[in-house]
Amino acid sequence: MCSLDVRLRILRSVPFFKSLSDQDVEAVNRYFKEMGFSPGEYLYLSGDLGRRLFVLAEGRVRLLRLTASGKQVMLDLIIPGEFFGSLSQDGQPYPDSAQAQTPVCALAISADDFRSLLAAYPPVALDVLDSLSARLQEAHNSIHLLSAEPAEKRIAYILLKLGKKLGRPGSEGLLIETPLGRDELADMTGITTETASRVISQFQKEGWIATGRQWVAIKDEAALNDILS
Repeated sequence: MCSLDVRLRILRSVPFFKSLSDQDVEAVNRYFKEMGFSPGEYLYLSGDLGRRLFVLAEGRVRLLRLTASGKQVMLDLIIPGEFFGSLSQDGQPYPDSAQAQTPVCALAISADDFRSLLAAYPPVALDVLDSLSARLQEAHNSIHLLSAEPAEKRIAYILLKLGKKLGRPGSEGLLIETPLGRDELADMTGITTETASRVISQFQKEGWIATGRQWVAIKDEAALNDILS
């Protein structure tokens, strides 16, 4: 579980609440229920009714989707300050599953409480629209790139995306410390494991990235960005 200081700091970082004062954020905090999860535990499963929106306060959460062949594929990795889940009052299910990758503290709010929050703080509604619009645009761009572009561009995109989220400066470059095998990179980009291995080996040979046990380091961010251009 997480402290009050952590809860308030995280809520202040959520785009929904950027226009609120510190006093208002303290009031908003009361709408959220704190929930703890162990590594491997599911916050929700695909098909469950989407009755909660989550804000991640501590830890990391994997968003997973079941393929037609029955394999779970990682769609995204959620880090503190990001929101995920759904708010449905008409029985719409979650389209994905959320699984704790590490010990997790999540802040959850129900659909009814979220509507009460919006009524109490009208400026939040506009920020919600802006945030959802930005997320939809990002999802549209991702779907296009990951369905129509060459494997090199797909892998570069995912590495840069994870670097932006998780990267921190290290001796090898921008260090991404998370379990991320070539099979997972293949799943995230819609290519075969063999193709993912070939591209990763190519990027290593060029000196653009380095890899190790449960880490990847981006050594030449500009080179990966050039692939996307």
